Amino acid sequence: MSFKNTKLLKVFILSGLLLFILSFETEGQQSYPFPPMPAPELYGNLLINRTSEKNNVKTVTFSHWIHREHHTCRVCHFELDFKFKINATEITEEDNRAGLFCGARTCHDGKAAFGHKDEKDCDKCHNGDISYGKEKFAAFKQKLPGAKYGNEINWIKAVERKLIKPMSVLDLAPPADLKYTKNLELVTTWFNIPPARFPHAKHSEWLDCNNCHPDFFAIKLGDTKDFKMGRIYKGELCGECHGKVAFHLKDCRRCHPKMTMQ
Repeated sequence: MSFKNTKLLKVFILSGLLLFILSFETEGQQSYPFPPMPAPELYGNLLINRTSEKNNVKTVTFSHWIHREHHTCRVCHFELDFKFKINATEITEEDNRAGLFCGARTCHDGKAAFGHKDEKDCDKCHNGDISYGKEKFAAFKQKLPGAKYGNEINWIKAVERKLIKPMSVLDLAPPADLKYTKNLELVTTWFNIPPARFPHAKHSEWLDCNNCHPDFFAIKLGDTKDFKMGRIYKGELCGECHGKVAFHLKDCRRCHPKMTMQ
């Protein structure tokens, strides 16, 4: 084979390899688009409609940012047994008035916050407006550390700086503190994407171990089946929180600190 042909062969092989790499990355991005990101004041807002409209009542609006100042995720998604999936919790008005779910002590019990017995308070929840209360957001956000995406608030720093002190328990006897602070390194399979870092300490400030284990993640590192970004983009695994309420998936370096491109 001549020198010229050898050179052309090398160029052909390198070009083919480059096209393969680019097609791999492009295909990944096209197959798994980032979840939508509403305006900051609407990020994490929900309209709950399990039985409302069936009973000729407007849907319930729920704003995560309003509640995160006062309670951690653990309170609602562990002690009060709210499921992560919207409309999956079999909550009723009778339950609320009996002191369950939203009507629990230090919540909407008529003392800590408006209750469920005065009809003039009904439309504060049953208003069908996902933007309800947004006029309070600008002033609220201004006093907390900023972030790039989502509702543009760094909730971790807000707790570290003691700018907010959300309650972690409602029970009079708090659960034992496991103090599990191990950081995990999760090796990725995508081309040119560095490992993800998972800090248990930052998550346990907001959540209970049972929120993640074993339903979403296996206890043993590496045993979670089909742990891929595609599932996370679709709202599974880490995507149960990130991309919906916790910081948005576009903030890649929050999980992949060694990433050089974004």
